[in-house]
Amino acid sequence: MKIKYIVYTLLITGLGALIFYRIKENNSENDKSKDPKSKNKTTKVSGIVVVPQTFENNLSLSGSIEANEQVEIRSEVSGIVESIQFKEGVTVSKGQLLFKVNDVELRAQLRQQETRESLASENERRAGLLLKKEAISQEEYDVARADFKSAQAQTQLIRAQIAKTSVRAPFSGKIGLRSISPGTYITPDILVAKLVNVSQLKITFSIPEKYAGQMKIGTPLSFTVAGSTSSYTAKIYAIEPEISVATRTLQIRAVADNKDGKLLPGTFADIELPLQKINDAIVIPSEAIVPVQDGKKVFTVRNGKAKENKVETETRTDKDVLVLSGLKPGDTVLTSGVMSLKDDAPVKVMIKKQ
Repeated sequence: MKIKYIVYTLLITGLGALIFYRIKENNSENDKSKDPKSKNKTTKVSGIVVVPQTFENNLSLSGSIEANEQVEIRSEVSGIVESIQFKEGVTVSKGQLLFKVNDVELRAQLRQQETRESLASENERRAGLLLKKEAISQEEYDVARADFKSAQAQTQLIRAQIAKTSVRAPFSGKIGLRSISPGTYITPDILVAKLVNVSQLKITFSIPEKYAGQMKIGTPLSFTVAGSTSSYTAKIYAIEPEISVATRTLQIRAVADNKDGKLLPGTFADIELPLQKINDAIVIPSEAIVPVQDGKKVFTVRNGKAKENKVETETRTDKDVLVLSGLKPGDTVLTSGVMSLKDDAPVKVMIKKQ
């Protein structure tokens, strides 16, 4: 029984000591919070002095690469494919024969029609002689002449159909994979292959409307593509004449040389578009910017205290931001600890070189 009482006594004593310790700690924390010195504790931060500088204003954009010219090769007439005159994936020249559709029936129709045309021509000649002798009326001659002209037109139509049985390349370029073989019955609905001119490529992209006034024909730009470390150049050659109402952007197209064939149509391009160079620009590190509900702010230092400044920014690079308003040369902008700072908080600034 004595051991039991001893255990109870020790437990009660320990519990009392714990309660006393917690009360003491709480009182100590309350005293610290009431201490005016704790509120005025100086925060060590880093900062930079705003110095006007020249800013190379560039826009980073995404665009799509397209072939300079591309077309789907199809037959305008139906029939049996007689021969295929191209190899898949090779370069073909403008006017080169790609494939031939059998034209035996059309040529037979042509011979028949040429006979009819010859007969109509002779009838028209005879009617003309009779008209001069006043043996027939003008109306009878006009009928004979109309028959001849109709026969001529029909002959030209059949010749045009025969010409369509020989499908030729409309421009020089690289032809893709074919979907037909000799002996295939082809119709205009069947896609034979795609012909693409990749010696030059088009890069299509859009810019925000506020930069529309800075765009000019001939402006150079640079771009990169996924899977390559090379940088390529292009020039703007066409600008859409209106702003898109849906996106508030302006569509632009540039052209780039691709003589080595390294660039492929259909890929995405990461574009660097140079804008007007800005002299005496105010540029600060991006980490100094604090997003707020109604815009952006930075902290500057005045008389040893942090001061909030609402700023308007524009272009952002990898590490810097161009500030349009809210700062002036000579201001000290804080660059570290800004997320936890409050207005009028005492700070000690370590100035860094920009």
